[in-house]
Amino acid sequence: MKVLIVEDDQVTRRLLEALLKKWGYEVLSTCEGTEALEELEKPEAPNLVISDWMMPGMDGLELCRKIRKTESSGYIYFIIVTARGEKQCVVEGFEAGADDYLIKPFDREELKCRIQIGKRIIDLEHRLTRLASTDALTGALNRRAFTEKVEIEIHRATRENATFSFLLADIDYFKKVNDTFGHQAGDFVLQKFTERLSSCSRPYDFIGRYGGEEFVMCLPGTDVLQARSIAERLRREVEDMSIQPADVSQSIQITASIGVASFRLASKETVDSITMRADEAMYKAKREGRNRVCVGNNR
Repeated sequence: MKVLIVEDDQVTRRLLEALLKKWGYEVLSTCEGTEALEELEKPEAPNLVISDWMMPGMDGLELCRKIRKTESSGYIYFIIVTARGEKQCVVEGFEAGADDYLIKPFDREELKCRIQIGKRIIDLEHRLTRLASTDALTGALNRRAFTEKVEIEIHRATRENATFSFLLADIDYFKKVNDTFGHQAGDFVLQKFTERLSSCSRPYDFIGRYGGEEFVMCLPGTDVLQARSIAERLRREVEDMSIQPADVSQSIQITASIGVASFRLASKETVDSITMRADEAMYKAKREGRNRVCVGNNR
């Protein structure tokens, strides 16, 4: 877990860095609040902050207030470590939004325990977020969570003048799988199909279950030609699958029809518009015989 130290006193900062690294944490450090806020706005930002109160520029309490007013991808646990031990100061710290308050000079083992409490809370929040954002059967993102991530990707692509692509994959004749082998076998096929999608994806791609046997994949940093190549490789991988559910005497073979669409910066693209183009391309693949890849209109 990443921890951000915000401390203007060099001796205290170095001590905190050494302790946290010894305890197995990944450490970032700054000497004032403005720099800390910039670090927290970056991707993969720390979820736990240990901050002094009195610092030049933005102090620790103002930093905490700004964090609480800012939307972030996860909860940020905030510990104030300060020499100000008066009761009114402690109350003021908690009113600013701090989760914990430790008075200098602090006991090292007490600090370690306070950080462990913060880690448990952050881990719990992550588990709850995963449960709320994933499809229970396949483990892919649910439709809401996938849409939210695509919206973030649209903002990033717009800001950086970048691109990304979108695949919509539908298992061909999936109803026949359920009718022939039963719904438990069908569920197993969906799980194996999701695993195959994941095996064909890069670490920063993300996959969602769009509905039923339809799945979506977002491919950051890819243009339409690259996305088509990835989709074609995925199609072949699915075609080569041999799925053997429990209590079914024969293996199940499936194919998929895949639609491809790429983000169009000049068109002020939305999640709905890029999804619609990928959907139209997928249905074109269905009409042309299934088990194929088609590209949506990218003009």
